[in-house]
Amino acid sequence: MSHADSTTTTEAESVDLPSSTELRAQRLLFDGPSPLVSADMYTTVAKGNVERSRYAAKLAKRTVLETNSYFGRFPASYWQRWTDVTEVRFSASVAGSGRIDIVATDYKGRKRTMASETLTTDGRARRLGFAVPVKQFLDGGALFARFTTTSGELTVEDAEWTVDAPEKLRPTSVVICTFNRADDCANTVAAMADDPIALLGVDNVYVVDQGTDQVQTRPLFQRVAAELGDKLVYITQPNLGGAGGFTRGLYEVQGKGGDPANVVFMDDDVLCEPEAIVRMNAFANKTIEPAIIGAQMLYLLHPDRVHVGAEVANLQKLEAGLHVKNAISDKSALKKKQEIRVDAGYNGWWSCLIPSEIVSQIGYPLPLFFQWDDIEYGYRARANGFATVTLPGAAVWHADFAWKDWDEWHRYFNLRNGMITASLHAGLDGKKLARQLTTDLFRYLVSMQYGMAFTLIKAIEDFLVGPSKLTDGGMDAAAAIRRDRAAYNETKRYNANSVPDVRPADMFITPAGPHPKKSLEWAVLAKRVLNQSRGRVHPGPVAISADDAHWWHVSLFAHAVVTDRSQEGVRVRKRDKAAASELLKRGLTALRRLRVETDSVAESYRQAVPELTSRENWTRLYS
Repeated sequence: MSHADSTTTTEAESVDLPSSTELRAQRLLFDGPSPLVSADMYTTVAKGNVERSRYAAKLAKRTVLETNSYFGRFPASYWQRWTDVTEVRFSASVAGSGRIDIVATDYKGRKRTMASETLTTDGRARRLGFAVPVKQFLDGGALFARFTTTSGELTVEDAEWTVDAPEKLRPTSVVICTFNRADDCANTVAAMADDPIALLGVDNVYVVDQGTDQVQTRPLFQRVAAELGDKLVYITQPNLGGAGGFTRGLYEVQGKGGDPANVVFMDDDVLCEPEAIVRMNAFANKTIEPAIIGAQMLYLLHPDRVHVGAEVANLQKLEAGLHVKNAISDKSALKKKQEIRVDAGYNGWWSCLIPSEIVSQIGYPLPLFFQWDDIEYGYRARANGFATVTLPGAAVWHADFAWKDWDEWHRYFNLRNGMITASLHAGLDGKKLARQLTTDLFRYLVSMQYGMAFTLIKAIEDFLVGPSKLTDGGMDAAAAIRRDRAAYNETKRYNANSVPDVRPADMFITPAGPHPKKSLEWAVLAKRVLNQSRGRVHPGPVAISADDAHWWHVSLFAHAVVTDRSQEGVRVRKRDKAAASELLKRGLTALRRLRVETDSVAESYRQAVPELTSRENWTRLYS
């Protein structure tokens, strides 16, 4: 084996490094875990032809392959800011001839070469390594590799980024919470188990099954369970929602005692990229102080799109999932890179790592059942000095939020739990919130969303009950809101070709006009209310697309067939004066109470937090 024409910049040194003292920070993968995912999410063919598989790439002559891609980049800025790492090593097994460059970007995306080597081998693979300082990345930037061939071919495989290993690796467990998604859950567990690296540093995989269609009945899960043996811990329990399912993992790990541990949450219905576990776990092993390490969410229906680079919530307005300044949001990762380092307020629990020291200090999550549990925990952690780091390049694919209809039972938990979270962490202003929700209530009523109006009212009423509403972990509330919403016909979804009492030819697509000026919204709303009370609306039926289903448009009609956000069917909205009148009276009563009682109710939640988040409370719920 030989190589020639070797050159190296002063920024880095070409080295052969022992693996025993190294921690694998991330692998360089060349293709995704599914044919649904473009290989360009992992590497980019800038020129020529490359044969790419999961762990290897074969470059033809006159080809350039770059890893300046979503999964291919090493997020140097985040490693410099949050860890004790001062140097990272890139290594790969290479055979053939070509040039390898290690390139850095800065917070503006400008590139600089850190190291370069031209090589020729005699056909046998050679392990090539570069050591690169992790500095000058504080405000942003990343590292990536570039492979170039001219007159020869080059094969690259088993490539990875490594850092100095800590004196002792933290024990790690993965927790998957599931409810009647047995096939999805089995696929997720299998994806992790079938990856040769993902579970190497994992002590246990907890599958917390809260459903009636149980995962353990699936042949795929049975096969994986046999392979994992004692590493897999299968738990069945009552349905306590995502909060209860994920907390069970924290509960089990904390119950073991021993050294501080990492607990990785993983949703059951994701397309799993097992590499996320490797990257989050390595990062958490090197942070200077314990921190929540979050993976990003990519859209399952649009696999190249990033949900948000880092998110925060507006607690006073109960708005979640807001992207922080400079964070990419709903952008294609093939076109946009997160060069600027951004800080997160919290991270969604589609995939997220929580160190056990945080649980020891701030307690367990609140038994909120569903929605805002991850937000509340992130803000509680930060209030106690523990940051959340959303790590670029660690991600899973999750169902697109935009394809989920807002008018669903879970909106109850979104509102109620948002109010609880704001009470605990933002000094919720009941008067301002009541004004905002009053507007929402009128909009729902004029646009014939009576089930949504009821959901809003019920969320307010149950928030005002106080912390006793959380005693059962949310089981009763989840059953009740589904049952009660069913009384409102527009909450049901129908096939577009079988709408009750409507022939297909009766409906004609009716597009919406422009959005009213903000200064005129209340005037338009008042006009809609007046016209409806006088019966001055188009009788319908009309067909309205999901994008045009704005309150100011739907409220022009007495009968509208609206496309569901899922695009799988339609909702039928009909004017019902009696329902509108009854809901308006009940809603105004609840809103009046919200203005008056918020301060005292919020204090009751604050007083109840130590008990609600205690191990004893969760022991009671699990038993």
